[in-house]
Order: sequence, then structure tokens, then C-alpha cells
Amino acid sequence: MCDTSVSWSGWYRLFINNTSAHIPDTCVAVYSCGTHAPLWIRGGHPTVSEGVVTRDVCGHWNNECCYYWSFPIKVKACPGNYYVYELVSPTHCYYAYCADTGSINTSSTTVTPVTISPGLNFTLLEEWRATGRCVENLIEQIENITAEVLPLTDVTQILDVVLNASEKVLVSSSADPNKLVSDGNRVLKASEKLVSMLVTPTDTYFNVSFTLDTVEVEVFMVGPNVTLDQIPRLDTTNSSVDIDLIGIANNNSKRSAAVAFMSYNTMENLLKPEFFNTPNYTIKTMMSTVISATLPQTTNTKLTKPVNFTLKHIRKLVPSGSLSCVYWNISEWIVDGCSVLETNRSYTVCSCVHLSTFALIMQTSRPSESDSLDLLNLVCVPVGLVFLSLALLTFALCQWSPAVNNVARINICVSLLCAHLLFLLTQQFLRLIRPHQVLCAVISGVLHFLFLSGFVWMFIEAVLLFICVKNLSQISSKKREVLSSGFLCVIGYVVALVVVGVSAVVDPKGYGSEKCWIKMDKGFIWSFLGPVVVITALNTILFIIIIISLNLTLKKLNPEVSQMKQTKIMTFKILAQFVLLGCSWILGFFTNDSKVLEILFLILNSQQGTFIFLVYCVLNKEVRQQYRNWWRAVLPNRFSKNVQMRHESQNCTSVTQT
Repeated sequence: MCDTSVSWSGWYRLFINNTSAHIPDTCVAVYSCGTHAPLWIRGGHPTVSEGVVTRDVCGHWNNECCYYWSFPIKVKACPGNYYVYELVSPTHCYYAYCADTGSINTSSTTVTPVTISPGLNFTLLEEWRATGRCVENLIEQIENITAEVLPLTDVTQILDVVLNASEKVLVSSSADPNKLVSDGNRVLKASEKLVSMLVTPTDTYFNVSFTLDTVEVEVFMVGPNVTLDQIPRLDTTNSSVDIDLIGIANNNSKRSAAVAFMSYNTMENLLKPEFFNTPNYTIKTMMSTVISATLPQTTNTKLTKPVNFTLKHIRKLVPSGSLSCVYWNISEWIVDGCSVLETNRSYTVCSCVHLSTFALIMQTSRPSESDSLDLLNLVCVPVGLVFLSLALLTFALCQWSPAVNNVARINICVSLLCAHLLFLLTQQFLRLIRPHQVLCAVISGVLHFLFLSGFVWMFIEAVLLFICVKNLSQISSKKREVLSSGFLCVIGYVVALVVVGVSAVVDPKGYGSEKCWIKMDKGFIWSFLGPVVVITALNTILFIIIIISLNLTLKKLNPEVSQMKQTKIMTFKILAQFVLLGCSWILGFFTNDSKVLEILFLILNSQQGTFIFLVYCVLNKEVRQQYRNWWRAVLPNRFSKNVQMRHESQNCTSVTQT
């Protein structure tokens, strides 16, 4: 019966005739242990303080102690001078584990020098595993390796030392983010280089896989005579990848290609989720193991189609959390080129248009502050939308004096109504929209355009008022000659469209933040704040000129003249509109560190429609009269009864007086 036919499961302690035994850690003679190639472990047994370690399993044959190799196993020293092993099925039937009843000493261990290819000597000291000392020297040697191929046992042993030792080094560099990033990059490059040395030429296909405490690796190679229709999915415990390796091979001159897929169990300690640049109010959690996919020893690495990664959730998913598929870009996690295809409680499928180091990061809002702001937003914005709609209907349906030009006000309401409605819907369905990066970027671009056009129309209204003041005697004709409605619409929307278009061309990645708004990093937010500051400054100058001109005119003309009186009232109304609409966005400059200012900004900004309705409709005597006329038309019978009751009351009063 072969050891390959045993259903190995869990940890084992060895006994021979009730005597504690252990697997030899030195070479065993051929034909021992009842088989052809007896298996022994290389690297010595650990001490109790070292905990669980991984050891290579060698098979003696053809006068070489490690002529054959099998899957690595885990070993642990226990108090009481015995060992336990996590045994796995050997790769061939003629391999068998050996047991030795010789003396057991868990206080020390045997160190075996290992030679890695001609000219490259690595003495893999157990001290490295325990303390992490000399790991930087080891990484430097790996970086200087010129060999293209190394045996699997050498790769696994060196990789195990590097990743285990890097965890010890982490303690000394955890306080310095730059040191963490530097160490993480070096460990990633060293690991990928070591794994790339497992690639060997093949005519058909060949795969290699192994598992360590710190990493799981699978390498798949295809050659020119491969007969597979598609590459099997590359799987690790917590992740998998689907890649069109055959299509990539067909694009190479040698019609061959290889993919190396690695799943790191502890890399998040170096490449922390905090390196994902998001707003301060979000909590970032690593939801998957860090994975890496490369195309080693492949000339043309251009992908024929996007690569799909399935990432198992290693932590509980928060329903309100936002998931992002990210990749490591030298110093930070970013989402460029990656998107979420599907997700459920157990796993998420990411699609990426390039290969790199990837992870799944969940963002959750800080409960108390964010939830209260969301609730306030959900209440305030609909109220503002209702009054914006009422103001828009009033401007469009009421009969206004020929001297009044409502084009700017109507378009201000249209821009703000569309902007606030789109923003409200986006925030309510953000979890569904956010995974689709293109859609999120488009929404942020549309919001940029709508809010900016609202400011342009505010400037146009200030210009119209300036013309009114300068040409009081012929205001209506002057508007028709110089600023027709069609011309104003071109200015009001084309200017905002040009700004958004130029911004998108200069930095197309500036749209699509976590809230589907303009990204705050790299100064791209100034594509919105810049025009707002310019328009606000110009409006301020215009209003100063208008007020001075009005004062001069009032001294020369009778202030009771209807045209003058109307212009005076309109000036103060537009000034109030400018203060209410413009100041709320100016307040937005100072909300970064103040929750009170952020709440005040949200209230003022969401109630812009309410302010417009109050200033131009409720406080307008003619508009109030037209509201009464509409009310009479809607409820004529009830109004007639009210009139009749008033007449009867007056008659009764007359009789009483008589």
C-alpha cells in the first residue's frame, strides 16, 4: 500500500512499537523504509519556540540525497521532546515517509548549508527565521541572480525564509510608512523573481504549485504544441484567476507563455489598506489576501482580454461597505484598470486589464458622523428639489412684466434641479454605481457640468442687471438687441461644457471619486473650484459697480419712478441670490476639518431652491396675486362660498350697527 493512497488529514505524531519517532532530517539510504526512494526532510527540525515551520521533503535516489522531491510539509516541536507533522500525499507511489526512533532533541536543530546553482551560495540559517536578521542581504543576493532556472526546492526554501523574515523586519519599520512601502516593494520583486525561475521550456504544457505558511504559488506554462482549448483556472485557497494564456502565447514569436500566480497570506502587513487613498471619513479593510499575477519569461505580455480574479472574503462583509478592486502602484493602492464584476457575501470577482499585485479593499463610513450626514442629506435635498420645481413652474407659467428677463433664473433652476436630483440618486444607489468605474466617472462629469453651469447663469444674471442699471430708459430693447435668449443659452451651457471637456482631456482619471464626484487628490478639484472663485469674484465686482451706479442715478432721478423702483428691488433680490447661492460654495472651502461647517454647507447648498422660491416668488406681490388667481381657478366653488360668507358677515354687521 502506497503512501499516496492514504487520505492524509491534519497533524500526526509518529510511533514505532509505542516509542516516539520522527522523520529523519538527514539522508536515508535507498530501499529503506520498505520502498525505493525513502523520504526525509531537509533543513532540520525546529525548536519549540519557533512554532510551526515548513520543510522540504527529499527522496534519495541515484546517489543523490535529494534526487527526488515531494510536496513540502509543516513541522512543529512540542514540549516533551516529540514532533508533529502535517503530512500530505507524496507525489509518487514509490515515495514513502520514513520514521526514526533515534534521540530527539527539541532544544537545538541541525543547519544544512544549501548551494543554489553554480556561483550562488545561500546559507539558509535558522536564525533568519527566528530573528529576520540578514534578510536584506538575502534580498540583495536574489536581486543580483542571473540564473534563469532554479530547482523547486531551492525556490521554496529561499522564498519561505524571505517572507517569514520580512514579518520580523516589519516590527522595526511599522512606524515609518515609507519604510513599509520600500520593504513591501522589495519583497514583492524578490518573490516574483524567485517564482519566475520555476518556468522551464515546454512543447505542450506544464504546471508547478506549492504551498508555504506565507504564500501559495501556481505556475502554468504552455508551448507551441499545446492541445488545450483553454487554460484551467489557477486556484489557491482564497483566490483564483482566469487568464487567456493560450491567446497570449499565440501573440509571441515562440508561441509560448507562462503565468505565475501568487497568493500572499501576510503581505497586507506591509502593503496596508491604509495606503488606499480615500476620504478621511472612510475605514479601509483588506477583504482578501494580496495576490500577484505576472507573465515571467514571456516576450509579449500584452493581454488579449481582461483577466478575472475571484477573491474569497477573508473578513465579514459589511452590507453598507463599498468594495474596490485595487492594484499596487509602487507606493499606493489604486483602482485604475480594475472593476468589480460581481460580488456576494463570500467572494468578489474583479476584472483587470493588466497584471500586477491586487487586493480587495472594503470602505465603510464612520458610523455616527456619516450616518447623520446621510440622513440630513436625505431630508434636506428633497425639500430643496420641491421648491426648485415650484420656482421653475412659477418662472415659466406666470405672466411677468416685459422688462423682466427670466431666462437666467429659469436656467439656474434647471441646472440646480438636475444637479441636486442626480446627486441624491447617486448617493442613494452608490453601492450599485461605485463598482462601475466608467459610470461613476460619467456621473461626476455631468455633476461638474450642471453645478458649473448654475454659476455661469448666475454671472449672466449679474451682467443682465448691470445692463439694466446702465440703460434704465431702454432696458428691454437693449436686452433684445444685445443678449437674446438663444445667445444666453449658448453662453450659459457651452462655457461649462468647455471647462468640463478640457478638464477631462487634461486628466481623464480625475473623475469618479468614492462618492462619484471630482477626485480631491492632485489638485483636480480646482477644475471646479477655480471657475467658481473667478465667477464669484467677477460677480462681487459687478455688484459693487451696480450699487455705486444706482446711488448715482437715484440722486438725479425721482426714486419713485416705477422703472427705477423695480430695478432697485431686482438688484437687492439678485444680490440676495448671489449671497445665498455663492456663499454656500465658498463655505465648502473650509469644511475639511469642521463637522459643524460641513452640516451648515449641506443645509445651505441643498436649500438653494428654497431661497430662490422665497426671494423671487413669495416676496413678489404680483406673483402672489397670480397664485390667488390659480387657487380660485382650481377651487372655484369653495372660493365662491368664502366670498358669500364674507358678504353675509358684512350684512350682519351692518344690521347690528343699525
